[in-house]
Amino acid sequence: MRKPFSQRGNIILEASLLIPLIVLLLVGMSQIAKITYTYFTLRKTVYSVATYLSSRQGVNFCDAGDPTVTEAITFGLTGTTDNSQPVFVTGLTPDMIQVSALRFDPVAQTVGQCSCSITGCDLAAGGTAPDYITVSIPNGYQIPVRIPMLPTMDPILLKPTVKVPYGGT
Repeated sequence: MRKPFSQRGNIILEASLLIPLIVLLLVGMSQIAKITYTYFTLRKTVYSVATYLSSRQGVNFCDAGDPTVTEAITFGLTGTTDNSQPVFVTGLTPDMIQVSALRFDPVAQTVGQCSCSITGCDLAAGGTAPDYITVSIPNGYQIPVRIPMLPTMDPILLKPTVKVPYGGT
């Protein structure tokens, strides 16, 4: 038995309306997956830097050019300390990563930045060890979002931050 003449083109019409919507949803899901994966990789990178530094001794947290800090950032970016491998996240550079030392104040019950005085967190100058190390990407890592059929969107800034206890002396 044949369908009535008025129902013959329904499948083509429905498909032409739904296929662009399905493609838009699939591309949007892939963009969300890309952003999630990039954030996970960035967080893993800053965590690697923080844990590497948390176990080192004699680190000068007051000097951004300290060899141990530079070595830790290189380790987080490439997985090696000699910079012989490519970076895990394309476009992420060592100057984008910030390392800071924190100390717990038992009187005020707060955690704040270590000072760089003689009693501060400069272990090379005889200071005391910090309680925590914070590693972050303070200015963010830009990731572009491209979804067809939608207007161009602003890039998303990913700003992972990790705080770990300092175990070195």
